[in-house]
Amino acid sequence: MEREKKLSLLQASAMAIGTMIGASIFSIFGYGVKIAGNGLPFAFLLSGLYAFMVAYSYAHMGKKFISNAGPIAFIQRAFGDSPLVGALSILMWFSYVISIALFAISFAGYFLPLIHLNYPVFHTVVEVLVIALFGAISFFGGSQAVGKLEFWIVLTKLLILLTFIAAGLSVIHIEYLKPQFSPEYVKGILNASVIFFLSYMGFGLITNISENIENPSKNVPRAIYLSILIVMIVYVGVAVSALGALPASEIVKYAENALAVAAEPALGRLGFLLLSLGALISISSALNATIYTGANASYALMRDGYIPSPRSLIERKWMGEHLGLYLTCGLGLVFTLFFNVTSVASMISIITTALYIGVILSHLKLWEKVGGRRELVFFNLIVITFVAIQIAIYQFEHSKTTFLTTALIFVVSFGLELLYYSKRRKVSPFIRTARKKVEETHSAA
Repeated sequence: MEREKKLSLLQASAMAIGTMIGASIFSIFGYGVKIAGNGLPFAFLLSGLYAFMVAYSYAHMGKKFISNAGPIAFIQRAFGDSPLVGALSILMWFSYVISIALFAISFAGYFLPLIHLNYPVFHTVVEVLVIALFGAISFFGGSQAVGKLEFWIVLTKLLILLTFIAAGLSVIHIEYLKPQFSPEYVKGILNASVIFFLSYMGFGLITNISENIENPSKNVPRAIYLSILIVMIVYVGVAVSALGALPASEIVKYAENALAVAAEPALGRLGFLLLSLGALISISSALNATIYTGANASYALMRDGYIPSPRSLIERKWMGEHLGLYLTCGLGLVFTLFFNVTSVASMISIITTALYIGVILSHLKLWEKVGGRRELVFFNLIVITFVAIQIAIYQFEHSKTTFLTTALIFVVSFGLELLYYSKRRKVSPFIRTARKKVEETHSAA
């Protein structure tokens, strides 16, 4: 049987870009303007710097440890088979599951008003159908189908956003972008940079598909850095164009579709339609990439015992690796139906930042083996810990219910690991021969 082709550097980068330029830039752009005013481009630059700090550890670890378990494989290498690793593995999987909910909810929120069917019952129908559609693509197509689809989706999305940037710059009002340099202005930029850190959360999924990438020791670091750089340029360009086309006070009035409204001064009604379609394409690509990588991550974690599952199911030919896809899509649908977009966005931010801190700590412990400058890694750890604290503080001040729900997810994940899962799991490293045994079982069947 012919082996499935690997993802190229561009395809892997496209999957990360598709996830990063997803729902957040379209859904909460107006909210970001409310916080930072015309300083939002500076906030995007700061958020990008935070992402590069985390990426420094991901790149060094990712080129040494090739596993679809991604960051959990890195943490396991550093801290062994501890309850910390098991709990973080559950949290990482939930970050993908909740991301699916974010993208599905956002897709319905843009699609239904566009066709004038903005009713609650249709939201549920669209959310179910869109998760089923991209789950089916991942099931039937494999990595090559997902990678090729993602490449063309991302290319289309970037062309739309570049058109918006060029059109916005053609009608730019420099006075709209004049910085104020007051304490409140700087505080707004810092707060927005922490919130929009969510917009860069996606480059790490490259490590969750590293087993499926050509020459991963070289292409994983390249794809991580390339995807962040491209996304940073696009975000800053979009922010400058939008804020240069309309005053910040005007953009704030249109929180949910701020970019579509900002396109009207230069492109008219066509711009509104174009950006609305761009939002749908962006959300689709993010959902496509997240379902695929979430399924890969969950299977790798089940395969290595960090998410408990019946061994008989994993070893069955008709189930095998698809078990991760079924569970990821199913739980994603549950979060979609029972939580709103603000809640899931906050949960993703906290969970993912906690994983980032775990990866940086692992890099500190293994720096002699994986490389990198130890003092730089330590500096990055201080900055990202500050970011995590600021996200928690902001969440507590604005939504105590969401804050408590997030805290409950952490307590449940660590509690289950300490009291139950770690006692059932056998000690075994992530990079091991279990996969070969499963493949041999499939061949025999």
